[in-house]
Amino acid sequence: ILTAAKERGQLIFLEGLKSCLDLLFGEEEQSGQPSPLQFLSEGASDLKALFDFVRTSLTPAGSDSWKGPVLLVDDLSVLLSLGAAPVAVLDFIHYCRVVVCSQLKGNIVVLVHSNEDSEDEENELVVNSLCHHSDLILWVEGLATGFCKDVHGQIKIIRRVSLELTAEKDLVQVYQYKIQDKNVTFFARGLSAAVL
Repeated sequence: ILTAAKERGQLIFLEGLKSCLDLLFGEEEQSGQPSPLQFLSEGASDLKALFDFVRTSLTPAGSDSWKGPVLLVDDLSVLLSLGAAPVAVLDFIHYCRVVVCSQLKGNIVVLVHSNEDSEDEENELVVNSLCHHSDLILWVEGLATGFCKDVHGQIKIIRRVSLELTAEKDLVQVYQYKIQDKNVTFFARGLSAAVL
């Protein structure tokens, strides 16, 4: 599906690994534009070139129009691993939110990794900040009881009603899931066929 969308011009894809290798091993950019991952070679943690790539890619040119564009970032934690400072990563997401959500009326979907036992304070700072500014959080984790062949983990869906400054609490739903060859089956906790 994604390949077909890319061929129709509905998907713009930045292949991070290839871009990193091209930049680090001196491959020239054909477009004449600076690499979106320019911060790697400059030793700075400024993500302005990456933001410019996002803004240019999603901003309609002429009569073209992205209706409800979606920016998918998979995986934001990698930027920290590549040397970007947490503040630079949060600034990048903030500016993306302004362009994509406010100006273009689209959405941003971000994947980050987190672990309660993690000693990576920079990553946890980014995760906590993203959670505070998100409308919807999908928190996927393994089972607290350990491995089970019929239930692979659980997903917690948190709808941030509290962002609307109402007295209501956030809505939380928890489902368990099983990953199969070509799909995923979701079910309420304790309702797996293996348990019944």
